[in-house]
Amino acid sequence: MIFKPPIKDKHGSYKANVDAELVLQAMIDFNNYDEAVIVTSDGDFSCLVEYLEKAGKLERLLAASKGGCSRYLRIAAGSKVDYMDNLKSKLEYKK
Repeated sequence: MIFKPPIKDKHGSYKANVDAELVLQAMIDFNNYDEAVIVTSDGDFSCLVEYLEKAGKLERLLAASKGGCSRYLRIAAGSKVDYMDNLKSKLEYKK
């Protein structure tokens, strides 16, 4: 896991610009991991997810919700996609 802190743009909005960096780092480290878990709903990552799936290295794709997840990404991940909103009851803190 690599954390990239977001920066503020001139309008005060936060931006991290991780798309190209995630794909590049996943490929640089390709031989150093057995499986990958990709956390995104962004269709820009569908080519990475598809490549990892074909190479047998995609463990899971975690997306926020089915409705907010790119169709291309869902197709690329096939049966290996889970949605965070379906996991809410398992992950939420209960007092």
